Amino acid sequence: MKIVEASGLGLRTRRGWVYRDVDLTAEAGELHAVTGPPGSGRTSLLLALTGRFPHTHGELRRRGPAALGQVAGVHEPDPTLTVAEHIQERLLLLGPVPRRRRQLVPVAAVRARRAYRRDAFAAAIAGAGFTDAPLDPDRYGRDLTPVERQVLGLVLASLSGPNLIVADDVDAGADAPERAWIWAALARLADQGYAVVASARAVEPGVTAVAHRIGDPTLPSPALTSEVTA
Repeated sequence: MKIVEASGLGLRTRRGWVYRDVDLTAEAGELHAVTGPPGSGRTSLLLALTGRFPHTHGELRRRGPAALGQVAGVHEPDPTLTVAEHIQERLLLLGPVPRRRRQLVPVAAVRARRAYRRDAFAAAIAGAGFTDAPLDPDRYGRDLTPVERQVLGLVLASLSGPNLIVADDVDAGADAPERAWIWAALARLADQGYAVVASARAVEPGVTAVAHRIGDPTLPSPALTSEVTA
């Protein structure tokens, strides 16, 4: 099932193009990677795919709700809350899954939202498939490493049971083992049936993802699509 379809998508401002000519179709269960140098418009493109930022050119269609993971300056942890408190707060805001939507929400997300009074942290981590996550429930948002911020963002995004999850700059501030872990975690989310779109400077070797390169002046086209496989 196609979750998001972008055709010729672009954003042009008075200063010029932020990104342009992006074709991206993500289906349920697929992992997509948007790569490119700093300033190439990766963040703006991800926000546009979720409906949180405008585009000026092309067409965009999305099926069902979308959720943001970590997006610096837009969607970040509260520095004064612990990891566990972030999860408890999100579950309280979401409330139980309405009966009419239960068949549309991943079972893991439904279970996590039912369990928030007993052990919200464990239920949320297990629901996202991140039982091996490097995440301390008592660690404050201000103390999280870049990878821990990414993990928390993905866990919080999964709780609403969206069709689409996006995360920005997933390789920022991470060493090689951490980058390998985060890409594996993104793949596990896709395996649960989410359409996942993540931005990075590059895709780690051995990662299977549909890659979309944008903003590289050395390429003949502003946006190229390829398959990155092991």
